[in-house]
Formats: sequence, structure tokens, C-alpha cells
Amino acid sequence: MKNRFQMQWDEHELAAAFKVSTDDIREYLTDGRRVSFIIERRLKWENPGWELAPSEGAGYDLLDPEGNKWEVRSITRQGVYFNPSNQVGSGRVFNEDGFIAKLTGIKGFILSDIVNFPVVDVFVVPVDNVIRWYRADRLGKNAKVSRAKFLNELQRDIQF
Repeated sequence: MKNRFQMQWDEHELAAAFKVSTDDIREYLTDGRRVSFIIERRLKWENPGWELAPSEGAGYDLLDPEGNKWEVRSITRQGVYFNPSNQVGSGRVFNEDGFIAKLTGIKGFILSDIVNFPVVDVFVVPVDNVIRWYRADRLGKNAKVSRAKFLNELQRDIQF
């Protein structure tokens, strides 16, 4: 898998297939909770040897041909988070031990910037970058960063 690439869809074909408007398609596929299912599967099918996690609760989304585990996340208008999914949402709190445990179990993150769907920029971010950013206080207190900060600062700093 390349370190940075784009995925594109034809929103008119999708709208016709689902019998909805292109506005409906854009609304649905710019919601990180909804589009992640599709992005994970497209990454799997476009990268021979990659496999989906055996279940939603596996702690990772994709397994590469070498057996490394990868987490797939969406960059939304609100940003992107690197902490475990069970620490995100109403009433949930950041736990540093859980965050560190999450990072030790994966090779990295595959981040898809869904804001400009149907064109989606994808960034492959090794976990060492996230650890370095966290230790340097470049991520928010909850291991979340705004879209602007990621695109304007952090993505240029990715080391492989």
C-alpha cells in the first residue's frame, strides 16, 4: 500500500444504484461512522493479501500480508482521533493507559479524509508517528486532532 493516495467514487452512479440523490450519498458517506465499513472493504479489495479483522470488536480493522494490524479512521470536519473507539462519544472519557495499549497492538492508522467525498485522500500513518506526536503534545488532550492541524502540520511530518 502506498503511503499516500486517493480513492474516488462516482456519486451519480451510487445515487442511481441506491435510488437516492447525490446529496443523500454525500451526507451518508461523509459520516465517519457510516463510511468506515465501505472504506475498510475497498482497502482490502484494492490491496492483495490484506484481510478484514474477524469482528468489529477485534481492536483493529485490517491485517496486512505480513500480519500487521491496522486501524482505519476517517478524518471528518471535526478531525480525527487516535484513541480507542470505546473512548469516543457521549459520556466516554479518554484513558491514557487504554490509548497506549491501543497503540502497542497496531502497526498504524490508515486515515481517509472523507470531507471532500467523492474524492478521498488517504494517509498511511505508522504508529511511531502518533506516539511521537502524543509525547510532543501535538495531539489534543484526548488524542484527537483537528482536520486543519492534521492537513496543515502533521501529515507533512509523517515518517516511515
